[in-house]
Amino acid sequence: MRLLDRYLLRELLIPLAYCFSGFLIFWVAFDLFSELDYYQENQVAAADVAAIYLLKLPGMLYTVLPVALLLALLYALTNHARHNEIVAMRAAGVSLWRLTAPYLSVGVLCGALLFLVNDVWFADSHERAEQLLRSRHRSASSPAREWQRNLNFKNDAEGRLWQIGGYHPQAGVMTNILIDWQLPGGARKSIAAQRALWTNDQWLFLEVRHQTSLSSTDTPPIYRTNELVVAELNETPQLLNNELKIRGLDRRKIGKKVLLSLSQIRQYIALHPNLTGDDRALILTQWYGRLAQPWTCVVVVVIAIPFAVASGKRNVFVGVAASVFICFSFFVLSQVGLALGTSGRLPPWLAAWLPNLLFGGAGLAMVFRAR
Repeated sequence: MRLLDRYLLRELLIPLAYCFSGFLIFWVAFDLFSELDYYQENQVAAADVAAIYLLKLPGMLYTVLPVALLLALLYALTNHARHNEIVAMRAAGVSLWRLTAPYLSVGVLCGALLFLVNDVWFADSHERAEQLLRSRHRSASSPAREWQRNLNFKNDAEGRLWQIGGYHPQAGVMTNILIDWQLPGGARKSIAAQRALWTNDQWLFLEVRHQTSLSSTDTPPIYRTNELVVAELNETPQLLNNELKIRGLDRRKIGKKVLLSLSQIRQYIALHPNLTGDDRALILTQWYGRLAQPWTCVVVVVIAIPFAVASGKRNVFVGVAASVFICFSFFVLSQVGLALGTSGRLPPWLAAWLPNLLFGGAGLAMVFRAR
């Protein structure tokens, strides 16, 4: 790494740390203030509130980190321009692209960090925060609400239909289960059980009646057993919980924000490979939105560079205000794009990538003009 790169990175990373810390504290404080009445009514302990916000932290990064990076970059480049350092660098033969390479590298690294944190390392952190709140601080009537009643779950890929009287997502327990599916040879198999437990990575059915019919006119005998394990059943509690989560999503909320991880979307598509209509638009918009979000860090770098570089030719505060306006306009357009993609008014890929393409293209055009 050249001396120039180390200098530029040092001048950026210090304000980035301050901006990130400040925005993160502001965001947590704002969210805590809005939820404070709920925590007080349910007598949530301070330690549990801290644990909940620690689990919510990965999801906050998608908003906090790009804005912090933008303002830190503007601050650093404004300082360079104020002391004519950018003019001196370019007069020494350093091209604008070479000058901005460290900043683009930081943008790429921040985007990669966002992707790893939210989709690999802590993909289920938001669900864990909600579970922590429910499990430790629920009212006397809450345990009944933990049970999901009268569920119909279909594995379209395997052609298997589950009818479940009661299901406890956290415990992995079912009651009054009826499963019916077609075997590869054309026969149909059905299982009815009073109870099922997830143990040793498989479902253990209790008080079971099962039968296999060779044709639609066949009347097969019914076999009874106290316990039964069917190895071919691949519907894990994780798949069932994921199905319940996606099925219960509020379309107004999911139309404004990416709430599903790539692994959750892959699991859902594996169970329902022939999605159509609104369900297909919703799932694919979430998929492309999750892929597009990490590139926001690169886009805000591209947006900020031409304004900061040109600050010697215009009032620096005009450039800063314009850049901040563009950044927040970017997030508004992101929400609009997700809403249009979820409702099927735009192709999912275009709805998710439109803000990046539009603002990234505008930023690149301004960079070329400032060269």
